[in-house]
Amino acid sequence: MEIREKVDVCVVGAGHAGCEAALACARLGLETVIFTVSVDSIALMPCNPNVGGTSKGHLVRELDALGGEMGKNIDKTFIQSKMLNVSKGPAVHSLRAQADKAEYSRAMRKVLENQEHLTIKQAEVVELLTENIENMTDMSYLKNVPDTSTNSRNLSKGIATKKITGVKTYTGAVYEAKAVVLCTGTYLNARCLCGEAITYTGPNGLQAANHLTDSLKALGIEMRRFKTGTPARMDKRSIDFSKMEEQFGDERVVPFSFSTNPDDVQIEQASCWLTYTNEKTHEIIRQNLDRSPIYAGIIEGTGPRYCPSIEDKVVKFADKERHQVFIEPEGLHTNEMYIGGMSSSLPEDVQLAMYRTVAGLENCKIVRNAYAIEYDCINPEQLYPTLEFKDISGLFSGGQFNGSSGYEEAAAQGLIAGINAALFIQNREQIVLDRSQAYIGVLIDDLVTKENFEPYRMMTSRAEYRLLLRQDNADLRLRKIGYDVGLVTKEQYDYVCKKEEMISAEIARLENVKVGANREIQEFLESKGSTGLKTAASLAELISRPELSYEMLAEIDKDRKPLPADVIEQVNINIKYDGYIKRQLKQVEQYKKTEKKKIPLDIDYDDIKSLRLEARQKLKKFKPISVGQASRISGVSPADISVLLVYLEQWNRNIIK
Repeated sequence: MEIREKVDVCVVGAGHAGCEAALACARLGLETVIFTVSVDSIALMPCNPNVGGTSKGHLVRELDALGGEMGKNIDKTFIQSKMLNVSKGPAVHSLRAQADKAEYSRAMRKVLENQEHLTIKQAEVVELLTENIENMTDMSYLKNVPDTSTNSRNLSKGIATKKITGVKTYTGAVYEAKAVVLCTGTYLNARCLCGEAITYTGPNGLQAANHLTDSLKALGIEMRRFKTGTPARMDKRSIDFSKMEEQFGDERVVPFSFSTNPDDVQIEQASCWLTYTNEKTHEIIRQNLDRSPIYAGIIEGTGPRYCPSIEDKVVKFADKERHQVFIEPEGLHTNEMYIGGMSSSLPEDVQLAMYRTVAGLENCKIVRNAYAIEYDCINPEQLYPTLEFKDISGLFSGGQFNGSSGYEEAAAQGLIAGINAALFIQNREQIVLDRSQAYIGVLIDDLVTKENFEPYRMMTSRAEYRLLLRQDNADLRLRKIGYDVGLVTKEQYDYVCKKEEMISAEIARLENVKVGANREIQEFLESKGSTGLKTAASLAELISRPELSYEMLAEIDKDRKPLPADVIEQVNINIKYDGYIKRQLKQVEQYKKTEKKKIPLDIDYDDIKSLRLEARQKLKKFKPISVGQASRISGVSPADISVLLVYLEQWNRNIIK
């Protein structure tokens, strides 16, 4: 007899995206089942076991501010932590932590297993179940489409034609659901390549998901083939660390989660090491390029531009005499060491010869060979900024399945997809973070608006308002949204409100407290290498000097009251970068005007005769929800936007009539 169950949400995949999606849905009170081909792959880190890094640390902080789990989990399981780019401005400061790979997965699995309303199911989902909307009498699903016009919805162009009703597993079990979130990562039709050796498995030799792609194609979903790779793992006992540069963590660790007590993360940290490739390494690679699946034409998928294999580095950066290689522990209870910077798909014998030319690896023993992995993913242009499929109501997706790379990008998308799937079911307004609110907003907007032909990676340079979107103020930017959704507690939100008040009050005080050009002040300034005063100045004016800071002025700020470290940090940054921040706020104000101009989903672009053909085709393809989003589509010119604005004015007048 067929097994049939009813749930609210099905989450397909239990990687970093799936974990966040499932937890969000369950924490919002929805009966949720998360499917995985292996429970051993929950929150697996098949590549480098680290969280954060340049711009990625921003994503984790934002995810945490919204009520996600990744930041809390890495705080519990890290073995080394470092704040990157500290010599630069605060906009690019990024936290990065090396995780204990096994502990990270184990800790996240424990969270999932103990989460109310959440069930873990080891099973391969092979089919999505849908109904045609035109055959349905219940039109309530239309309430959940992003509110992009003042007129009522109807079943016309731009509206979904199908509705998700559940999933079917390989064994034939059916799970009826009101929403489904796809987070399949790198498992769909996956195959791993190491030279001529090809295995049809997912990462780390785990079972691949070989049947779902056919169901997706049958529903009209456009698929792509991408690839990524990972380096070898070495036996620690075979490595000579005396020939490498030891890399230490920060003396004072900053936690990822705003909920973590900073004192709880001051641990004894493990070391990492730095070494380099050399000309001998490069020569071995060049001599064996014909045996690399990448250059032999065996690999079909497109790889990540910003995380190239060592073969790609040697070919594309032929003028470079050496490349950095980071030797990092996989955990505290294993001898496996990760060889960062040398991912490869070369044959095993070439790998061993290549690695053994690197200083300190002359006698290395490979525990796991490096490999490339190919997998199926979607063209994310098929998604709304809510991460719901445009043509299938109730179907959401997140993570590498959306054509991105990285654990952090995956987790951030998974959280948003999960939140919106829950809000969809609850008939509540879904959330869309815009480019001025969060790196997550930049990430999703880039995915659904721009044409991406390779795995997308988040970078600080992609965020045009990055001075406002710092990792240190993610709670101030996003806690309220997390609270309104229901993933942030009142206590956490109340603290952020109190923190905002303390920051504003202290900045106002510093702007009003004046110090004169007396001897004490002049001597103090001279001792700090700062120019003396000719007239009285406020403490805020002194803090704005590059060589001074809020902490340094304690000596001459007699009435100062103790403040939390995170408040002091915000006071210092806001005063120092006041002019730049105000300038970006003005830019955001202009940006918001176009974002507020919504485009009806059922608009007929063929009616807009003055639109150029290319613009009409692109607008019909992307179905933007706002004029702002439309303006960022390649092939839509400023002139096309002007035509669109005129048409929308006429449209709105007709609606009012």
